[in-house]
Amino acid sequence: MNLKKFLPFVIAIIVFAIASVLYFNPVLTGKQMKQSDITQFIGMSKSVNEYRAEKGEEPYWLDNAFSGMPAYQVSAYYPNDFVRYIDKAIRFLPRPADYLFLYFLSFFLLLTALKVDWKLAVLGSLSFGFSTYLIIIFGAGHNAKAHAIGYMPMVIAGVIYVFRKQYLLGFVLTALAMALEIYSNHPQMTYYLGFCLLILGIVEFIEAFKTKTISVFLKQASILVAAMLIGVGANSARLMAMKQYGDYSTRGKSELTINPDGTPKEKSTGLDKEYITEYSYGIAETFNLMIPRFTGGGTVETLGEDSNFYQVLEQNAGKSVAKEYASSALTYWGKQPIVEAPAYIGAIIFFLFFLGVFLVKGRLKYWLVAVTVFSIVLSWGKNFPAITNFFIDYIPLYNKFRAVSSIQVIAELCVPLLGVLALKEFFSSETLSEEKENAVKKSFYIVGGISLLFMLFGSSLFAFEGLRDANYEQLPELIDALISDRKSMLFNDSLRSLVLVLLTAGALWLYLKGKLQQVAVLFVVGGLIVFDLVSIDLNYVNKEDFTTARKVQKPFLPTKADEEILKDKSYYRVANFAGSPLQDGRTSYFHNSIGGYHAAKMKRYQELFDYQIAKNNFEVLNMLNAKYIIVGEEQFQENPEANGNAWFVNSLQKVTSANEEIKALDSLKTKSEAVIDVSDFKYDGVDVFEKDSTATIKLVKNDLIELTYETNSSSKQFAVFSEIYYKDGWNAYVDGENVPHYRVNYVLRGLEVSEGQHTIVFKYEPTVIKTGGLLSLLCYGLLILVPIGWFVISKKRKD
Repeated sequence: MNLKKFLPFVIAIIVFAIASVLYFNPVLTGKQMKQSDITQFIGMSKSVNEYRAEKGEEPYWLDNAFSGMPAYQVSAYYPNDFVRYIDKAIRFLPRPADYLFLYFLSFFLLLTALKVDWKLAVLGSLSFGFSTYLIIIFGAGHNAKAHAIGYMPMVIAGVIYVFRKQYLLGFVLTALAMALEIYSNHPQMTYYLGFCLLILGIVEFIEAFKTKTISVFLKQASILVAAMLIGVGANSARLMAMKQYGDYSTRGKSELTINPDGTPKEKSTGLDKEYITEYSYGIAETFNLMIPRFTGGGTVETLGEDSNFYQVLEQNAGKSVAKEYASSALTYWGKQPIVEAPAYIGAIIFFLFFLGVFLVKGRLKYWLVAVTVFSIVLSWGKNFPAITNFFIDYIPLYNKFRAVSSIQVIAELCVPLLGVLALKEFFSSETLSEEKENAVKKSFYIVGGISLLFMLFGSSLFAFEGLRDANYEQLPELIDALISDRKSMLFNDSLRSLVLVLLTAGALWLYLKGKLQQVAVLFVVGGLIVFDLVSIDLNYVNKEDFTTARKVQKPFLPTKADEEILKDKSYYRVANFAGSPLQDGRTSYFHNSIGGYHAAKMKRYQELFDYQIAKNNFEVLNMLNAKYIIVGEEQFQENPEANGNAWFVNSLQKVTSANEEIKALDSLKTKSEAVIDVSDFKYDGVDVFEKDSTATIKLVKNDLIELTYETNSSSKQFAVFSEIYYKDGWNAYVDGENVPHYRVNYVLRGLEVSEGQHTIVFKYEPTVIKTGGLLSLLCYGLLILVPIGWFVISKKRKD
């Protein structure tokens, strides 16, 4: 074995590990990053984690949020999930340095597949990994997104190997990388990767058509389809559970045809257009991909004492107030509601991208340019409605995802990729010097010219008015001062980009004139790229985002209200109206909450909030067993009218549509009445039940995925349970016999109970997990056996 062949990989891994740990250096002292979404996740997943620790098995259900929901999209380990151990081996560094390392390594593998020299590949990997958007998502806690983005280049690398006719390597890498990509559990990013691969396939097909090699293309496509199916199949349990739950989630189709106010509702098989396009990139805002604070940076920025904003505040309110407000000035004037930071790819990277447009030949260039333009145009969302509405209405699954601006991750990948290929061509002896000189000139004219244009004339091209300027309307001159500071930001960052591009173009020009060697140019350009990106990144994600591990792992402290409520050891729920109940993972950390924090909660539960709880319908709170209502940090009220865990009703109101069912709750007396949609459930029972004042039903055991009740009545009764109905998992047993149960009151469970004493048990038994686990095992077997068989057959043919 030639060990020298692997030396570049070893060096690259060492460089990537050092770079990752240096950027997130607080991890060396045991600190962890404060991430808002992860903090909410800790609250949401608490009941699952406690069950897992106590029982040593997976519950696949949680009861501490949204009155109960499947845990598939919150926290779940699946059977035969062997790819998890491969992922752990790759991400061996402390979080979030592990994700940054994954960015670097995955992109390095892609560049290796494209036969880029390892030194240039290291430079390219750093330029990809330090791209500002890929860093700032850590601050918000979008770890799953970072995870999925990290494996994107690796998947593409496998595809490239197949199209380069290295079939066995390409098959194995594609299958394994796809398994890891799906495992990362961010369907939206994987979906966007699908567009990237589809466009690559179209480009390859066109080339095959031109060269009359369609048969070869079909062979390659078949290999890739097989590899991807195996990679996807290795995650069968995860995907099948996700698909099953997806139909019930906010990503699924609503049965309602009316809005909360009774007006007709726009038909949709997914999310509402307004919700999908809420985060749409402004068309002019696109320039902040190469000029960082083109639209004022993040939603809030720190302005110095020399800023107009600070000086006006100091004059009107004093130095202390000026410092306070200037530390979080609303500088952003773009189109989006909230922006953590600009999605800056880099002025130098864009210069190299255009260098690639002029230097790189062949279909790879056309693919990368096409995908870049495609992703940027789609990121405009509602600001370019013609194409956005077409995709929402006609492209499968596009309406299942929100925040269309995030499709720019494809540009984040393709722009530096073409930039590195440009440098590869630039240093190639096969490319004419004259061609290189022209390419450098044109690229400088474009990127340098854009920077110069906005530096000189930017202040007169835009209004610089932000969505939140009304916050300062009590002091009108403060808005004028802020606008002046926004103009200064645009000028300063345009100048910054111009200087960086000038230095880079100068280094390449000196190389062409024989004044600098290739290694020196790589050091200069690489140093400028890292300086450019890291200096911007550190403004938004830095050591200030880290704290002790204890504070991250136990992020919430109980309030006096929490402490008092926790003295009640019975089984009940808490409604926290001190904030937004559907954006609240904190309450779920201490209590079983009627709220929670998740982007894919159950659709019917979301509708219950929108159509009833938002209208202060206390009968609905009662049926959810909301025994305590938090109204302030230290204030709560006990709700004596809560229905409890289960109760018998006197009558059933039968309706024939979801509209009638949700409207029936307007006036339903939930302690004595229940409503059932007989168009969904075949229920032939009576409507009215004999009232039995001595009848009892009580919860005697709550084991998260197994709830036991005891009943006693002298006549047939109908029981309603304050638990969420979810047919694909929960089964009802009366005295050990499996019996049908029904959805009542739009979201709850109902069950007919005969007279006498009975034991009712609800068990969560999702068959999808077992079936998916077996399919996963089969695909892992194929992932091992197919390459072995392939290798053996190939060797025999050679012999």
